[in-house]
Amino acid sequence: MAEEQQSPPRREIVTGVPRGTRRRAPAHTPARSEISEQTTLGATYVRALMRSQLRAGLGALAALAALVGTLPLVFLLPHAVSGPLVWASLGLLVYPAMWLIARRYVTRAERNETDFTGLVTDPAEAPLPRRRT
Repeated sequence: MAEEQQSPPRREIVTGVPRGTRRRAPAHTPARSEISEQTTLGATYVRALMRSQLRAGLGALAALAALVGTLPLVFLLPHAVSGPLVWASLGLLVYPAMWLIARRYVTRAERNETDFTGLVTDPAEAPLPRRRT
């Protein structure tokens, strides 16, 4: 009898999403659901963020007012002394100080937002913290 040739075992290809890339249902943290459902606690979270941002803004405004508010005192000095001092204060001191105030405000506002985002996001979904440059 002729020897029957056996065919190799049939292979099946399974298509689908690999296990490592499957997305689980998002686990909402209590803070996020409180905010999205507009409960009293969620409103408290949002008010706390708004208060911290307002505090940062008012602090920057107060520093700017103190900086610009002292300039008329420089103008009241006798003209012989105030001439070069006025130009030096306006040209060399005011703008770098304003830049520092603005930089401090932006840094604080970003920190407030990062803290709030860390409160309401799931730790598994949280973005990596930005490095300071």
